[in-house]
Amino acid sequence: MEDLVIARRLRVPVDAEGDGTPGWGEVAARQLDAALLSVGFTCSPALLDRLARLPGEQVIDLGLRVLAAVRRLVGDHVEHNAYFADFPRNVPDTLEFWAGLLREAMLDPVAAARLQPGTLNLLDLPRYGRYQHTYADLLAAHDELIPLARDRVTVLELGGSLRDEARELYFSLAGSEVPLAAEDLTALRALAAFCAGDRPEHVPVRENRAVLNEVRLVAGQPLLVDTVTDVLRVAALCSGGDVTLATPTRLRSFRRAERRILLAALDAVPAAKHGDVLRHREQWKRLGERLHPHEYPRFSRAAQVFEVARGVRKAASVGGRVEAALAEGRAGDAVALLEHTPGALLRRLDHLLRTGGGPAVLEAAERAAAHASGRVLLSLREHLQNRLAPVDRVFTNRHGRAWATPDTRSPLDEEALDRTLSVLDEEITRRLPDPGELIVDPAVLDVALPLSGKSAAPGLGVLPRGSLSPVDGELLRFFVYWRQASRSTDYDLSALMLDATYDNPTHISWTSYGNDFATYSGDLTDAAEGASEFIDIRLPQATQPIVIPQVHIYAGERFDEAAEAFFGFMTRDAAQEGRPFEPRTVRMKSDLRGSGRVALPLVFLRGDDGAWRVKWLHLHLSGHPAFNQVEGNRVTTSLLVRSIVERDYLRVGYLADLLRAKSSAGSSADGHVTYIGLEAPAGLPDGARVYTPATLHELIPA
Repeated sequence: MEDLVIARRLRVPVDAEGDGTPGWGEVAARQLDAALLSVGFTCSPALLDRLARLPGEQVIDLGLRVLAAVRRLVGDHVEHNAYFADFPRNVPDTLEFWAGLLREAMLDPVAAARLQPGTLNLLDLPRYGRYQHTYADLLAAHDELIPLARDRVTVLELGGSLRDEARELYFSLAGSEVPLAAEDLTALRALAAFCAGDRPEHVPVRENRAVLNEVRLVAGQPLLVDTVTDVLRVAALCSGGDVTLATPTRLRSFRRAERRILLAALDAVPAAKHGDVLRHREQWKRLGERLHPHEYPRFSRAAQVFEVARGVRKAASVGGRVEAALAEGRAGDAVALLEHTPGALLRRLDHLLRTGGGPAVLEAAERAAAHASGRVLLSLREHLQNRLAPVDRVFTNRHGRAWATPDTRSPLDEEALDRTLSVLDEEITRRLPDPGELIVDPAVLDVALPLSGKSAAPGLGVLPRGSLSPVDGELLRFFVYWRQASRSTDYDLSALMLDATYDNPTHISWTSYGNDFATYSGDLTDAAEGASEFIDIRLPQATQPIVIPQVHIYAGERFDEAAEAFFGFMTRDAAQEGRPFEPRTVRMKSDLRGSGRVALPLVFLRGDDGAWRVKWLHLHLSGHPAFNQVEGNRVTTSLLVRSIVERDYLRVGYLADLLRAKSSAGSSADGHVTYIGLEAPAGLPDGARVYTPATLHELIPA
């Protein structure tokens, strides 16, 4: 729980106050701060002051845990060895390297005897793909890092008690207006158990509600549901399955008390919503076998749910009735049905406007805007602003798998489009909190609003898909680390380089070790003890303005099967030396996960002003079951990346403008301060509302 608070909030929970007696606690606190600086972190003055007043032994114990937590956060908890010990110096030419390995194998009688006649697998050459030196040898080959002021230094703030910090994080995740990443859902589940006595007032996302309902079920309390699918989610979660219901779950048997609670929750759902059963019919049949509804005649409406699943009783979903009306050209009837579900109406607004609904559709949309969630309003706003200048359509699922296609839809009427955008802006502004005195860090304006957190794994410096941020430094180095769980696993770090038209591709990978501005650290084909690969990009010398890092699964375990797998990037100046991996130069690091065989975490772009920026992608390609290479997906990659880069994402700057307009319309009576930035600065007044990337979801209006 302590690690969770530190990783998610960059706050150190400190339960004890200390007696203020001078002692060696101050010395221990300074030693901790020095150790933290070596990995790019530092204690805030308030945290240092609190630690200095604690007994030295307590500071040492806490410091060891904090240091371990931040080292995991930045990826420094493992040894990052490189295949070429001198990397980025003395990396051989690709063909010369392969020729040298082949010559050695042919001159070694034992190795030559293993080579199959007629077929030569270069990956089976004796010295290929495995470290030829120890980590100590690598350290000896590199000078110490020359620290610079621009190196990352992340401030760790003083937190309250572990209980208070966990409760605050629990309420923040549970009350999120946007769906959470799988890792955050796991964290929410742990927090719900830790804070079992606390009940968040508002839980808008159904998957989050299922996590809380699991705790209520264990406690024998009634469930919080308003659809039948809410009950199925709880059953899946309690069975160790997928709360999103994307994959079927083998449901466990339930105790009699649990069956009564689940059936009572189903019985409370109106029969008009039973059509939702059809989306997961087979799962409902299995749940009926576990709940034995025939044993509880007083829950007659719950029994009807399972009759619908078996086809004994007919039930049509609202979506099905809407589709039937649209197919028959009855747009007015479709709108009348959707008015009972405002969110669904707004999600279908583009289609309804193109079916000739006319003024009636716009009037219904205006009425629906007052009742739909803030996330739906913002998503529609982003969608419609991209209809002003159509680009290729990009579709992404909850796992980050994506595909792009040309936009063949007919354009929307400009007057209707402007009217809808105006209504959305007005309604979003109305829902935003009074900012009081608003302070916005300009660096956060190009961060995309987190309208969904599913595709992005939490980590250090991770921003939502579509976010832009500057890249400081002359040397860009991205890295991948993986450790296999049970079978030999080969991941390959690669980079696809494109010109300004997303054409003329070149690449860096295990088949091409370098060019005039990029260098590869060497290929590793087994990671029983862990393996790291790096690619250096010397930005001032780069001749192509688009650089797309990729991680390919060449063979072995998927990202979500490996014992550990993560990606990140570092920046440093050309004059800085240091090891291939220097934690204080790491700007971003997050876990690799998902079932895709190719990961596209981000893209680096050089603008017309010559400055480099990074744009977050969080995409996965299906790839092939094995032998994935950068050469095999460059067309798909360039098309997808271009679609993401050219899409106009809704950014923090949009909400900041609305907040400024609201602030200028009337001053707050209590004079509070609202700060939005990449990290909270020192000196903010007590009670200030602070929004950073870790809490940006709290800015999404309800």
